[in-house]
Amino acid sequence: MSTPVEQIKERLGIADVVGSYLKLERAGTSYKAKCPFHNEKSPSFFVSPARNSYYCFGCQAKGDIFTFVQEFEGLDFIGALRVLAQRAGVTLTKLDPKVQSEYARLYLCLEKATRFYEETLRATAEAKVYIDGRGLTQKTLQDWRVGFAPAEWRQLFDYLTREKFTPEEMGKVGLIKIANQTDSVGHTGSGPKKYYDTFRGRIMFPIRDSAGRVIAFSGRILPRLDDGKTGKYINSPETVLFNKSEVLYGFDRAKLVIRQKDAAILVEGQVDLLMVHQAGHENAVASSGTALTEQQLVRLKRLSENLLLSFDADSAGVRASERAIKLALALGMNVKVIAIGGGKDPAELILKEPKEWDRAVTESKHVIDFLLLNLINASKEGRERALAIEKTLLPLLRLLTSPVEQSHFIKVIAEKSGLREDALWEAFKKVPAVAGEKEIPELRKATAPVRSNTLERRVFSIYLLSESQKNTLLFERLQTALLRIFEKEVFDKKVEHYKALADVLLLEAEALYGDTSPGVSEEEELLRHLEQEHITMLLSETMDTLAKSEHDGNKEETQALLAKCKELTQKLGALKSHRFTTTS
Repeated sequence: MSTPVEQIKERLGIADVVGSYLKLERAGTSYKAKCPFHNEKSPSFFVSPARNSYYCFGCQAKGDIFTFVQEFEGLDFIGALRVLAQRAGVTLTKLDPKVQSEYARLYLCLEKATRFYEETLRATAEAKVYIDGRGLTQKTLQDWRVGFAPAEWRQLFDYLTREKFTPEEMGKVGLIKIANQTDSVGHTGSGPKKYYDTFRGRIMFPIRDSAGRVIAFSGRILPRLDDGKTGKYINSPETVLFNKSEVLYGFDRAKLVIRQKDAAILVEGQVDLLMVHQAGHENAVASSGTALTEQQLVRLKRLSENLLLSFDADSAGVRASERAIKLALALGMNVKVIAIGGGKDPAELILKEPKEWDRAVTESKHVIDFLLLNLINASKEGRERALAIEKTLLPLLRLLTSPVEQSHFIKVIAEKSGLREDALWEAFKKVPAVAGEKEIPELRKATAPVRSNTLERRVFSIYLLSESQKNTLLFERLQTALLRIFEKEVFDKKVEHYKALADVLLLEAEALYGDTSPGVSEEEELLRHLEQEHITMLLSETMDTLAKSEHDGNKEETQALLAKCKELTQKLGALKSHRFTTTS
């Protein structure tokens, strides 16, 4: 019987998968596009249906449908497998969540907590009344798995304990905390540890990764329990599964719709997001009340350069929108504002006047046009208006990556404000450079697994699989090849690192190859690409050292480094002669 990976590859072509994320153009028997993993003006990213793989001649990104989804969406292999299995209609019977690996246990712990919160919501009248008052339908609650954390100290802890989860597992995913203990003489830490639930008396919104797995929660306190001392919303702490700087609430549901509509709507809170989706705008995501990051915006930009902002009108919302605007403009995104009057947030407007929300989205304005109109409507005249424009608008113009766009808005500001265009240009030239004004470097390392790490992980998963299967021939062949690529000390450290992840890696390898192993040609290609990545890294490091040596005037060291650069370049050239071609 074929493995889930083979079944998925039979049903999904590389062009179909990549084409659902990027706009592909025909190039002979292949396709091309602008690479999503580095900034470029002309396409150097090629997709070959014949080889069922992709390759970027600019940054050397390469792989199959699984590595593409891993790197594009920032997922591990199992997450990418789940995403593609759902699209292909393949049932992952072998990937039972009860598999006893550490990560599978943590995901299962969060899944059980989600079910507990869902059941508790159904049994809590006060929470249901609050949610009904916000306008959320039963279907929305079910689709988004909204729940309720009871206002008790250890109800979730007791439930998960009965489900055979340990306090360590619950703590690793942020579901419980340790109570501070003080003995009779004031010493802390004595006696057995006591635990309590992180979330109590809150409406619970599960936060999911791109594969739809619950990785964290955001909880909204019930109004009756809000004493002003705890936050209205609290989120799970950062964990091994949850990196808050990378995750956007609702991204798993919105990602393909953003690509289809070529626009993303960004709101602030969970209820806002659910109401926006309920109103039919399924290309929306939320920042979950946390500071927006470059990593989150880069993830959106890969799907669309068009961003529509609709943050709350309170002071926190204004600060959040200012940050989002600056970051998005610096990344070269086309930023528009969805204007909502009367101090309402999106959820309130949709509840009371849903057609007004639709109109606001349709009539959203570029942020420069929006702010200019606000300045003019504020009835500021003369010097006051000129200074407001200089202080508010011109710094934003500096963030625009297109000189043509800058020129357009200078002209628009002059026409609508009555200021002279040449005076605006003079003031614009004097605006100090701001962070992010220059081209933003690609943030690949911060937003997705590094290519070499993804590739290296695949190779070492096969290495561990061959060892567990007692496939001596393959094991020794891989060991010899890896010792050729890495120095013995580096190799030993990598083996130690990956053996600590053996349960997860074996699961990945078994999903890929079942009871067999990769073919010799695939094995050779993986090793060749891994060696190419490693030599590229060594060459970059050596060239940096060479530059410093030349600067310090160390002639002997410089000569040795030049020779090493030449040797590495020759090795790299030999390896690249086997690289992906578009003529296959």
